Amino acid sequence: MPYSIALAGKGGTGKTTTAGMLVKYLVEKGKVPVLAVDADANSNFNEVLGLEVAETLGQAREEMKKGVASGMTKDVFMQMKLQEAVVEGEGFDLVVMGRPEGAGCYCAANTLLTQYLDKLIGNYPFIVIDNEAGMEHLSRLTTNNVDILLVVSDPTRRGIQAAARIFELASELRLSIGSKYLIINQAKEGSEEPIANAVNEFGIEMAGMIPDDPVVRQFDLEGKPTLKLNNESSAVRGAYGIFDKIIR
Repeated sequence: MPYSIALAGKGGTGKTTTAGMLVKYLVEKGKVPVLAVDADANSNFNEVLGLEVAETLGQAREEMKKGVASGMTKDVFMQMKLQEAVVEGEGFDLVVMGRPEGAGCYCAANTLLTQYLDKLIGNYPFIVIDNEAGMEHLSRLTTNNVDILLVVSDPTRRGIQAAARIFELASELRLSIGSKYLIINQAKEGSEEPIANAVNEFGIEMAGMIPDDPVVRQFDLEGKPTLKLNNESSAVRGAYGIFDKIIR
C-alpha cells in the first residue's frame, strides 16, 4: 500500500507551496516515484511543481457523461483518459482531479474512475494530496486511508482556529487517518511563544513552523515553481526539518 500524505488549509496559508516542498523532499530522499494529486477545486499544484496540465479527471467525467465514441466501451474510455491525465515530472507524476461534480448523475463515471485510480495509485510508494479546506474531495478519493494529514495555517489565532475546524471536519467524515499535524507557515521570528500558546488552546498537535521567507514570495510573484527553491532557503530548511520528524 502507498504511504499517503494529505494537506489541507484555508486559502492563503501557503498549503500548495508546502505540498510542493513535500514532493521536492520525497524526491530528494529517493522515495520515488511520488504521485502528486491536486484535489483542490482551485487547481494550481501544477504551477508549484512546474508542470503543464492538459487533462483533468473532472473533464473525463464530463466527457463520459455525454457519451463515448462508437465502438469504445466506457471502461476503456476511462482508462485511456486516466492515462492521459497523468503528467510526468522528474521523480514524480501529477494527476489533477478537476472541478467538483456538476448537475446530473456521475455514478457510472465515478465508479470507473475509482477503479482505475486504484490501479494507478498502486504504482507509487508515496502519494501527496493537495486538498482544499473542506475534506469532501478526500472522502471521495479511493485513498481515504490517509497516513498523515497536514493542516497548514498562517501564524494567526484565527488561522489556527480555522485549522482546528478542519481537523474536526476530518473526524466527522470518519476518514481513516493515521496521524494529524498542524504546520504553521510564514512564522515571523520571535512569534514562536504566542503561536504555541494559541495551538495549545485548541488542543492541536503541531509538527513545527516554517519561517517567513521573502524568497518564497518572490518565486510566487515571478511564477517560479517551488521545486526550484534552493535548499538553503529558510522555508525549505524549516519544512524539511518538519518532514524529517513525521515521515518514516
